[in-house]
Amino acid sequence: MEVPETDAHQCIVGVTVPLPQPWAAQVRTIRLGAGDPLALSIPPHVTLVPPTAVDARHLEEVRAHVARVARDTAPFLCEVGGTDSFRPVTPVAYLAVGDGAAELDALQAALRVETGPLAVDLRYPFRPHLTLAHEVDDEALDDALAAGEGIRGQFVVDCVRLDRLGDDGLWHLLDLVPLGAR
Repeated sequence: MEVPETDAHQCIVGVTVPLPQPWAAQVRTIRLGAGDPLALSIPPHVTLVPPTAVDARHLEEVRAHVARVARDTAPFLCEVGGTDSFRPVTPVAYLAVGDGAAELDALQAALRVETGPLAVDLRYPFRPHLTLAHEVDDEALDDALAAGEGIRGQFVVDCVRLDRLGDDGLWHLLDLVPLGAR
């Protein structure tokens, strides 16, 4: 996970779609088994806005923006299953997203709109996924891919998480925002 540098007035936030149980426990177990150093820092999720530096004095603007986008997005069905890797570009093994990928893409684009407080250029093109292992060696990535192959799930995406990275290196929930709440 790449975390941007901040100055004294900034904090790091991210927006995700949480993976519900029982799949979240399965993904966390795989990450822990792979030795992923980030396995416990945030619950299993699909990243919509990666770690982004924002002016801490404007955190309410960020919260309002996330709430607006969530309010304008209807809940949708998401399907996860099958594994893949971003190797050789980056050492990440992941659980793929099938149905719901287009909706996740639209949601992340709305959150990162150029005129909004979460405008950030992505290092790589957006591909919705659930990380099974990251920052581990090839053998651990292969093991994570094999372990995740049997995971299949369908769930309704009905909220997004806005988190703030703490000084302790853990992500802390700021808001759990329902989709389509008018």
